[in-house]
Amino acid sequence: MPTRSGFVATLGRPNAGKSTLLNHLLGENLALVSHKANATRKQLQIIVPYAPLNAQIVFVDTPGIHHQEKLLNQYMLSQALKAMGDCDLALYLAPITDDVKHYQHFLELYQGKHILLLSKSDTCSNEAILAKMAEYQKFDKHFLALLPFSVKKGFDRDLLLKSIASFLPQSPFYYDEELLTPSSIKEIYKEMIRESLFENLSDEIPYEADVMLKQFEKGEKLDRIFAEIIVEKQSQKGVVIGKGGSSIKRISKCAREKILALSPKPVYLKLDVSVYKGWSKQKDLLKKIGYDFTL
Repeated sequence: MPTRSGFVATLGRPNAGKSTLLNHLLGENLALVSHKANATRKQLQIIVPYAPLNAQIVFVDTPGIHHQEKLLNQYMLSQALKAMGDCDLALYLAPITDDVKHYQHFLELYQGKHILLLSKSDTCSNEAILAKMAEYQKFDKHFLALLPFSVKKGFDRDLLLKSIASFLPQSPFYYDEELLTPSSIKEIYKEMIRESLFENLSDEIPYEADVMLKQFEKGEKLDRIFAEIIVEKQSQKGVVIGKGGSSIKRISKCAREKILALSPKPVYLKLDVSVYKGWSKQKDLLKKIGYDFTL
């Protein structure tokens, strides 16, 4: 059987469930998941094989499609738009409770091949799901398939992968078959620390917080990670550290557990907190943290 391979952009508004879906399809927690809107800030490629069609699906997780004036938000939108331009196929995730106008806006941005997924369908009755599907039917000339799904409720993983793989071009595999992602392990660890930050301080810490990996030492028996949590105000630094260092200890413990789930070796993790005033609005600071507009 000839091989199939292609890049599949996973698109949708913030909190549509893109990262949750990809982690479920992969069986590993690589993509950052948070109920905090706009948690995903950069593209992340996740490789999922589908043996029945001899296919390698390279999913591209993207930031949510939104429009705001801040430079960081502009960078995030550029990442989603770039994925649209580079992909062989797109998945557009529309939460079942979303107004159809958001899908119409997506169609203004992207006219390529895509599958429409109605996410979070566990939140509605079967009657409501059918009614929402009927609303989308008037756009049936634009999408290749329309599928409701819910990670919480469970869905037919094989059916979804088969639908995706069948639309991919015949092509040699792009990556080694054992690889989960072409992203560097440093980038994955950075996202795990950031996810831990949002998990433990989601309500207290603002959107403008990030992580920089300052040093990564790979040892024979132990890996050492030195990272910096970045905030915009001195008062936010105090919140991240917590009374007697309680918050930073909790974040560090959570991050270490996530990293150990992926690492074959024990890990030493040291977290510091720094204030970069207005970093989300300055191109030079954004580039230093890893958000390069010139790429």
